[in-house]
Amino acid sequence: MNRTISRDEFRKQVIESITLSLVQFKIEWRGACQIVSPIYEELAASYKGQANFFTVDVEDGSGLDNEYGIMELPTILFFKSGKVIDHVAGLTPKNVVISKIENALNGN
Repeated sequence: MNRTISRDEFRKQVIESITLSLVQFKIEWRGACQIVSPIYEELAASYKGQANFFTVDVEDGSGLDNEYGIMELPTILFFKSGKVIDHVAGLTPKNVVISKIENALNGN
């Protein structure tokens, strides 16, 4: 399932993991984030056991958004073995995110 992650947890849970991890960068009050969040939660439930889903609230002051050059919210980064392998930004259709998850899981 999806859970909010701190900067301290980020290295262990995302960077050091060999499992596909999706990290959603968002601000709670932003309209586009409110639209994407339920879809992200649904995907987290659908892919439980296949991929890890995390959320970073950019207002928490962690600086992870700056470190990864996040310019638009929401943005979802796809990590595998500590590297960003794909991303989506803004109001991305659910089927596009699913396609990217499937490609990442299948090593494409």
